[in-house]
Amino acid sequence: MAELRKEDLWVMADKLRNNMDSAEYKHVCLGLIFLKYISDSFERAYQEISQDEYADPEDRDEYLAKNVFWMPQEARWETIKNSAKDPTIGQVIDNAMYVIEKENSSLRGVLPKDFARASLDKRSLGELVDLLSELEIGNDKNKDTLGSVYEYFLGKFARAEGKLGGEFYTPRSVVELIVAMIEPHDGRVYDPCCGSGGMFVQSERFVEDREGRIDGQLAIYGQESNYNTWKLCKMNLAIRGIEANLGQQNADSFHNDQHKSLKADYIMANPPFNISDWGGERLIDDPRWSKYGIPPTGNANYAWIQHMIHHLAPNGKIGLVLANGALSSQSSGEGDIRKSIIEADLVEGIVALPTQLFYSVTIPVTLWFISKNKKQKGKTLFIDARKMGYMVDRKHRDFTDEDIQKLADTFEEFQNGTLEDIKGFCATCDIQDIAKQDYILTP
Repeated sequence: MAELRKEDLWVMADKLRNNMDSAEYKHVCLGLIFLKYISDSFERAYQEISQDEYADPEDRDEYLAKNVFWMPQEARWETIKNSAKDPTIGQVIDNAMYVIEKENSSLRGVLPKDFARASLDKRSLGELVDLLSELEIGNDKNKDTLGSVYEYFLGKFARAEGKLGGEFYTPRSVVELIVAMIEPHDGRVYDPCCGSGGMFVQSERFVEDREGRIDGQLAIYGQESNYNTWKLCKMNLAIRGIEANLGQQNADSFHNDQHKSLKADYIMANPPFNISDWGGERLIDDPRWSKYGIPPTGNANYAWIQHMIHHLAPNGKIGLVLANGALSSQSSGEGDIRKSIIEADLVEGIVALPTQLFYSVTIPVTLWFISKNKKQKGKTLFIDARKMGYMVDRKHRDFTDEDIQKLADTFEEFQNGTLEDIKGFCATCDIQDIAKQDYILTP
């Protein structure tokens, strides 16, 4: 079977979209990619079990032992493929999704099941099935073919949806940068607004890439308020065999914290910027604000920062994305909260990012690195990365691998106490320097 490039697959899949809205088509495409993945994994396990004369390849328990989803006959890809040209293909796929959920409790309520709807062109759906049937997953368990296709499609849909896409997707290079600077290994990773799970995927990849040098396992905790995005995350992680506690349900981290007692070693997040209607007036006496001050009800930025600090372990680190306004805002007590956080010696690094990195916003944004136990006590690193990266197209910028490495190396040198200031790029300041600037953190 020839290997199909994900770029070609996207072009062909996008052609089949017809007049369907991108937000709707996303669930069709990603749901089918997920079905293909778990069917291929099952098929590989089936072949292995068939080689064992004492094992039964139709015994459900054999697959549970291998941590592979059990696939009844009517849900297997062969059944789907054989019905691709049939006008009932939508019902065949819906039925497959129902039986998979019934047989695998961890997927209950997660899979899309509206492929039979009248608005979905069945000829195009059948063509999409044929396309995916061409996708070579190979027999190498480490070969992340479908996982990378899933991630690639997530990114393309996020770009197509623009502002709405930012709700479920953080650009991969931004995630890679946060992970490279925070270096998560051997501990609890938490994202309180996890979208489709990009932070978790990159964290696992980071540990795998350094296997042998860093001996560590990650326990993953996430929360997501949007139901459809929560389901996307569940599928994205399942495709890669990543186990995660995403709470009992989709829920708002402020009003229905699914991990109340969690103290995480690494927190990475891209919270929605400048939310004005986050319900802060109902949380005035919340213990999360007891140390640094009550966040304004008209903007959730400092509520996110304090929610994360509240969930941080004694040696924990945070990497998060915030709109630039949070660096200097003095309104509604934000300046006082920022001053308290700085004086508690929590702010380890501030990185000003270039514009146009995000699909959802054009406003300038910043990375904050917060640490409970800084290596360089009383000091904060400021980096101006606004001129870094390259334009992918007229609207979007991205970082190169070299850019990410340069920023991560700079942060590491700062932590080791060997960094020298570079005019226009980086500077180390102590708390007294920041106090002289009225506790404003703009690099």
